[in-house]
Amino acid sequence: MSPSPAAPARSAEELNAAIRGLWSHPQVPLTAVQREEYARLCAELAAVQRGDVTTAA
Repeated sequence: MSPSPAAPARSAEELNAAIRGLWSHPQVPLTAVQREEYARLCAELAAVQRGDVTTAA
């Protein structure tokens, strides 16, 4: 199976907004699916902050 093409890199601001958007209210816990998405977003944000990601031209 061939790897899927990489999605265009998102900026740190876009990733932060997506992370904040997961919570409807600070005291409402995330669902299992939301926790998985949170982990993906955090990993993507960390890569952007390390400079591991290049933006598409």
